[in-house]
Amino acid sequence: MGAARPRYVLFDVDGTLIDAVANQRQVWHTWARRYGLDPEEVHAVALRTRPTETFAQVAPDRDPDACLAALHDLEDDDVRHGTYTAFDGASALLAALPPGSWALVTSNYEHRVRGRFRRTGLPDPALVVDAATVEEGKPSPMPYLHAAALLGADPHDCLVIEDAPSGVRSGLAAGMTVWGVNTAEPVTGVHRHFASLREAVPYILDFVGRCDGGPLPEKPAHVGT
Repeated sequence: MGAARPRYVLFDVDGTLIDAVANQRQVWHTWARRYGLDPEEVHAVALRTRPTETFAQVAPDRDPDACLAALHDLEDDDVRHGTYTAFDGASALLAALPPGSWALVTSNYEHRVRGRFRRTGLPDPALVVDAATVEEGKPSPMPYLHAAALLGADPHDCLVIEDAPSGVRSGLAAGMTVWGVNTAEPVTGVHRHFASLREAVPYILDFVGRCDGGPLPEKPAHVGT
């Protein structure tokens, strides 16, 4: 019997490890008001798309570079002054994972993620695949495939932890096992569902520590909590 292959965990950040829902809402509301747009309508679009795609939908007559610069200023200010917390279990989970076995895959930018990690006391990530790293964001499989490549991992040996439909689709398209957390109902497609990150912690650690080479799930099978 050959040596078992190592397994890896790829985490989304906002909504998965860090509770930033209120922050994102406030940032987009402030941005929308600056441009004379309906804050709720803009936020609803922003939840489904990347910023440049949001601008194209809600402000097609505006300079996208100026729109993005204004959004970046607001988000950077939020990193410095906003109030947010890590989800229960996040710090202990990341500290318990073996070095080199996990990475962050986010639609945000690395400097903001690291700033939030420092402010919430989460362990400093060794690898962050952010919006500037790949040409296509979630739901494209590119972000998760790129993270796997940087870790030297086979996609089939990777577990994706997500809370959002676009992230779930991204992980599934990359050929990875995808578990959903922090939602009342399972996101369509997840292989397992946990109402909270805390509930998922022992199972995530077991996934990484299990070295029996057993098969991973072939198709989605919702598992309630």
